[in-house]
Amino acid sequence: MDRIENDLLGDLNVPINAYYGVQTQRAIENFHISGVKLSQFPEFVKGLAYVKWAAAETNFALGLLDEKLKNAIIQAAKEVIAGQFNDEFPIDMIQGGAGTSTNMNINEVLANRALEIMGYQKGEYQYCSPNDHVNLSQSTNDAYPTSIKLAAINSNIQLIEHLKKLILSFRRKGVEFKHVLKMGRTQLQDAVPMTMGQEFEAYAATLEEEIDRLSQNSALFFEINMGATAIGTGLNAAPGYAKLCAENLAKITGLPFVSAPNLIEATSDTGSYVIYSSALKRMAIKISKICNDLRLLSSGPRCGLNEINLPPMQPGSSIMPGKVNPVIPEVMNQVCFRVIGNDLTVTMAAEAGQLQLNVMEPVLTYAIMESMALLSNGMDTLATKCIDGITANEAHCRDMVLHSIGIVTALNPYIGYKNSTKIAKEALETGKSVYNLVLEHNLLSKEKLDDILNPENMLGPKMEK
Repeated sequence: MDRIENDLLGDLNVPINAYYGVQTQRAIENFHISGVKLSQFPEFVKGLAYVKWAAAETNFALGLLDEKLKNAIIQAAKEVIAGQFNDEFPIDMIQGGAGTSTNMNINEVLANRALEIMGYQKGEYQYCSPNDHVNLSQSTNDAYPTSIKLAAINSNIQLIEHLKKLILSFRRKGVEFKHVLKMGRTQLQDAVPMTMGQEFEAYAATLEEEIDRLSQNSALFFEINMGATAIGTGLNAAPGYAKLCAENLAKITGLPFVSAPNLIEATSDTGSYVIYSSALKRMAIKISKICNDLRLLSSGPRCGLNEINLPPMQPGSSIMPGKVNPVIPEVMNQVCFRVIGNDLTVTMAAEAGQLQLNVMEPVLTYAIMESMALLSNGMDTLATKCIDGITANEAHCRDMVLHSIGIVTALNPYIGYKNSTKIAKEALETGKSVYNLVLEHNLLSKEKLDDILNPENMLGPKMEK
């Protein structure tokens, strides 16, 4: 059973129990694009509701909205924030119209719920209108980007918590493996010895850097353009609305929102999204590189490096019995590829802005929100289903160090680069050990050589005495 609503284009049937209205229904019918609904990003839905809450408080303070309407709209917004109406946001994340469908979706849901609160029926918009009351003093062009920024800030806080858990997993392995001697490699060739603990601690350290990058870049989202209305001139908003609305949003959320100094610039500019997306990309690149390392280090088990064992998660082949693949690093690699691709989408969407508005914000929003969700889920999976269960093949790692030609690097300060090169070449050609060749050529005494080539003595700075 439906109810009939109308807009600029005429009448349209809307499900009778739906809290959304005619413009949301048109968006449902128009945009069968990604299949990813607004409801799948609850932080974005909450962001929209918080913005409408702040707008209602501001309009009331300026004498533009009566107290009964204000209270009903705010109660409805609080219920949306609590997740009570998440299914009422069924529109596609990718849409034309610069986010108008999304803005009207929240306007209609809040209006219809406010009508119920005040004792009216859904659709009786003469008592609470999506446009005249919920959207009062606003435009899609200021409410929508402000909601995006609030959603991104809160999602970033959650993302950092997931990142910290992954860092902790690597750090624990750094401690566990601190005594495991292994060969370090450059360009996939033997270099010099290190410990596996140093290797895993380096992974923790490089990811820890990203906490500051994410925090610094997300701080740009605190500057908002509420009160800009259509293009930044503030048409249809009362004097003082912009500053007061930013203050109200800050008070409601506990976040330091401020009104942009130039609302025309702020309405068309998407630079904050670009730089934040670049931070997501940077982190994704680092994580993907680490996953590449994990796959290499676990390669084999008999015919590869076989330095570590990844937890076996599933059979690896439909034809090769006993094969187990590194499926968790593999899926994390793919998450990172998607994030890197989403960054290009953000770049292109930001560049596509024209004159006083960027109409590509929906795909920009989708890309950023998806990247954060993928990274959060992916990092949790990587930590719990892979890193936490890694074991080291300690004896095998040490054996490779002791038989490596790479340890000749430690002889450079004592016998010179030319002699070291000669020894390395001869060892490679004859299969003899570096140790025996140095003694054969009388380059060092046995006692001195034993001290120099003690692998533990090659794990940090050491000067010839």
